[in-house]
Parts: sequence; C-alpha cells; structure tokens
Amino acid sequence: MSSAFKSIAPKPLDGFEFPPEYIRLRRLGFSDLEPWYFLDEQQLSQTLAGLRQRYPDRKLIPFARRQDNDDTACWDQQDNNTVYIIHDFASVGYEERDTFDGLYSWLRAAVEDLIEFDS
Repeated sequence: MSSAFKSIAPKPLDGFEFPPEYIRLRRLGFSDLEPWYFLDEQQLSQTLAGLRQRYPDRKLIPFARRQDNDDTACWDQQDNNTVYIIHDFASVGYEERDTFDGLYSWLRAAVEDLIEFDS
C-alpha cells in the first residue's frame, strides 16, 4: 500500500487495508461523484469517530459520503470488500440502508446517483 494512502487512515485503523480498487480510484483523482464525495483525512477521522460513538457494536470504516443526506459508504474493519451504506444518525439497528458486493458495484450505483442528481 502506498504510504500516501496509509496517511489517510487514523491510528485506530491499524491493520485495515484499503482495497486496491479504492487506492486506484484515489490515484486516478476520484474525489467527487456528486452527490457522493470521497472523504479526505480530516473528514475520515471525524466521520469514523462519530460512527464509532453512534454505533459502538460496529467497526465501520467510512470512505465516502452523500452531500444531500446522511448516507455514508463504509467497509467493516474485518471486511474490505463489502460496502455498507450507513444512514448516519439513524437509530441503532436501522442505520444500514444497503450493501454492495465490492467497491466497483458501489461505484456503478454512485454514477447512477450522479446522473439522477444532475437531472
């Protein structure tokens, strides 16, 4: 893993490996897929802290967020493949809105969201 991408992970993420697809997208400059945007280092740290406070039984690793609602795209700390869409601030047990089998499946949906958002 590139040291540049290790630096976006706060200390509590030691041992978590960002999927190679995510690293590739970031290296290609992906940052904004309106309404989704990838979290920068500070946003990742803040979102991670909030998710851990609100959902202490889950080990969520956020990487993207929607600008028009509280949906956050995450991995589980033990699973860097499945993408979970967490409706942040929802009551415990009601936070998980969707799942995707891998980053590219989520990316396809994010592109559809971009097209719909632009309409």
